[in-house]
Amino acid sequence: MKIESIENEIIEEFEIFGDDWEARYEYLIDLGKSLPLIAQSEKSDNLLIKGCQSKLWLKSSFDGNLVNFFADSDAIITKGIAALMIRVLNNQSPSEILSANLDFINSIGLKEHLSPTRANGLVSLIKQMKLDALAYKSQIVN
Repeated sequence: MKIESIENEIIEEFEIFGDDWEARYEYLIDLGKSLPLIAQSEKSDNLLIKGCQSKLWLKSSFDGNLVNFFADSDAIITKGIAALMIRVLNNQSPSEILSANLDFINSIGLKEHLSPTRANGLVSLIKQMKLDALAYKSQIVN
């Protein structure tokens, strides 16, 4: 599924809750429960996202065509945010990840309803996901 289609699905899902941010946070927490996790033995400091108030580990892999992401966090909201980003960018090509606008974040009001440190963590997470995609793109032989 294309990134834009996934973003539109997420926007529609969040519209169900209207302006009820308590319900939206509960939904984020539920999303975090479905996150493809990183094994405890792989949670090393080099996988930690810098700039995040809680611990957030991000791991990626590349099969030559598509990028896969895995994450875990010690905070339930952060885990939900990671799950949301993985849902959008997982199983996409490096080029698609790099060109993604991720406008859905503003459309659902997420950034404005996060604490400044969580918003910084979101930006850092996106930056790392795009850096991973850039590294994988350089591996593609034309």
